[in-house]
Amino acid sequence: MRWDKLGPVYAPIGDQWWARAYCHLPTALPLGDGRIRVYFAGLDENRFGRIGFVDVEAVNPTRVLEIGPEPVLDVGEIGTFDDCGVVPSAVLGGPNGVRLYYHGFQRTERVPYLIFAGLAEACEPGRRFVKRSRSPLLERTPEEPFIRGAPCVLAEGNGYRMWYVACTHWGRTAGRLHYNNRLRHATSADGINWTPDLDPCLETIGEDEYSVGRPAVARLRDGYHLWYSSRGHTDLYTIRHAVSPDGRRWERDPAGGIERSTSGWDSEMTCYANVIEVNGRWLMFYNGNGHGRSGFGVAVLVD
Repeated sequence: MRWDKLGPVYAPIGDQWWARAYCHLPTALPLGDGRIRVYFAGLDENRFGRIGFVDVEAVNPTRVLEIGPEPVLDVGEIGTFDDCGVVPSAVLGGPNGVRLYYHGFQRTERVPYLIFAGLAEACEPGRRFVKRSRSPLLERTPEEPFIRGAPCVLAEGNGYRMWYVACTHWGRTAGRLHYNNRLRHATSADGINWTPDLDPCLETIGEDEYSVGRPAVARLRDGYHLWYSSRGHTDLYTIRHAVSPDGRRWERDPAGGIERSTSGWDSEMTCYANVIEVNGRWLMFYNGNGHGRSGFGVAVLVD
């Protein structure tokens, strides 16, 4: 399995009030008219996150056709789980309309933030969303009280499947505070009420790796494929690959990830993959340096 990088696509230039900088977690939706809508979270001057979009050409996804002038989803009211920012993670079109799965974050006193997933539904065709609830879709639990976010959601059979990031604990290494994340799997009949598996589906390994983040799952002819963001104490984020016959237990595969370039926008890190099929080919939208500071780019699966 090999990806060819097509290049960078978009980064805010600072002329929009809600997106002065950054372009977190690109999340793509094929529109069926030769365009792909890529949602992302931009940060304002106070680093509050709102979700907006750019439309790109399906045959040449490095070509931007439209930049959304206003956010499609705003921060929550003060005190809610998403009062400091909303970040897209999965978008599904179907009989229930367009659903946007996102996560919200709150800044806190003793750790940088808490993160929990939410759900919004389109009230205009992909240009404005309304949240289903002021409370999270994935609430905190005794086992996962810190982070339950970055959901990847697939419609499958008569229901839905989700892979998401869960924080087991916060730790401190060499004086630096950091989360410790693993991936979980959950199922749902309606895409709203979720039942997680008892055991995690992908854990960190070794002494250096402390986080596996933002899952992107696709079902190909030979089974399920997962792209995730691996981070270690001595290594910045890199997009890695794993395979599974059923999507529940994953085996890491040294091939199929996205390595850093020798120079340029993704030379320091690759992270936060989103994988979609458009017109018979698979595309990966992903972030590079600074977790989205340099914007997002795209790669195509060639074998």
